[in-house]
Amino acid sequence: MSFLLDVRRLRVLAEFAAHGTVAATAQALHLTGPAVSQQLAALERESGLPLLEKQGRTLRLTGAGRRLVDHAQVVLGNLAAAESDLAALRRGERARVRVAAFPSAARTLLPGLWPDPGGSADPDAPLVHLVEHEPDQAERALARHEVDIAVTHSYSLLPRPLPPGCERRELFDEPVYLVLHPAEAGDRGLAPGAAADLAAFAGLAWLLPGPDTACHEMAQRACGAAGFVPRPVAVASDFAVLCALVARRAGAALVPRLALPDPGAPGLSVHPLRVPVRRSVHALHRAGTGAHPGTRHVLERLAALAPGPGSQATSPGGTTG
Repeated sequence: MSFLLDVRRLRVLAEFAAHGTVAATAQALHLTGPAVSQQLAALERESGLPLLEKQGRTLRLTGAGRRLVDHAQVVLGNLAAAESDLAALRRGERARVRVAAFPSAARTLLPGLWPDPGGSADPDAPLVHLVEHEPDQAERALARHEVDIAVTHSYSLLPRPLPPGCERRELFDEPVYLVLHPAEAGDRGLAPGAAADLAAFAGLAWLLPGPDTACHEMAQRACGAAGFVPRPVAVASDFAVLCALVARRAGAALVPRLALPDPGAPGLSVHPLRVPVRRSVHALHRAGTGAHPGTRHVLERLAALAPGPGSQATSPGGTTG
C-alpha cells in the first residue's frame, strides 16, 4: 500500500529531533504545543508506524522515528536549497551558501571562498555568508538549518561522532605542537624542532584554551595521558594570546598547526609531540545536500584550500578552535 507523507509534518518531526521536547519544538516553529502533538500524531497515522514513545514523562523517537528523521533531513535540505536557488534567480542573484566555521579555520581557510580582489569573480560561484562558531555550536546551527555547511574539528584524543542526518567531507589532518619559549626548551636540552616528551614539562606553568572549547579538553587529556594535571596561569579563547604569553616566558601551550603564528615568530620554539596528538578538520552538511551546486562548489573549494601535510598557518596567531 502506498502513502504520502506531508512535508510540513516531516519538518515538525525534524525539529522535534533537533530540540528534544514538544515545547521547544513549538517555540522553534511558532506553534502551540497541542498543534505540534497533533502534527506528530497525524504523521504517525500517515506512516503506519509508531514514531514516538513515552520515556517517563517525556517523548523520544522510536527506531522508525529516527529512520524517518534521516529521510526528512534529506527532503527538507533539498527543498530549502531549491527554494533558495529559485529566490536568488527571481532576484537576479547568485545562490547563497551559509557556512559556520571554528575561528582558526574562519581566519585561514574561509577567506579563500571570496574572489581575489585583483582577479575576476566566478559568475557561477555562490554568495558565501560566514558565521564563526565552535564545533558544537556549528553542529547545532546545521541541525536547525541556520547554516548549510559546518567546518568543524575533532582531536585524536577527543573523537567527535557524526551528527545524525549529516554527511562529512574530510578536509585535512594536522598535528598539535608544544609551544615553548626558546629558553625553556634550551634549559631542557630540547633542540629547535625536536620532538618533545610532554611529561618533561609537567612542572611548567600552562596556558590553556577557554574551558568551553574542545581545545581545552584536548590539552587536559594530552597532559593527563603524560601523567600530570596542567597548572594554568592563563586561560584564553585566542591562541594568539597564548602564543604571545609563551613569548614572554609565561608558560607552555599546546597549539594546532592551523593556529600557529608565522614560521620564525620571535620568542617561540615549536615542537611536535613524541606521542602525537592530531586534529582532523572536516566539513559537515545535511545528508543529501552535497550535490547541490552551491554546496558542492563550496565543499570543493574548501578541499582545494586545505593545507598540505607540511604547511603551516600563514597569518599570525589565531583563536581557539
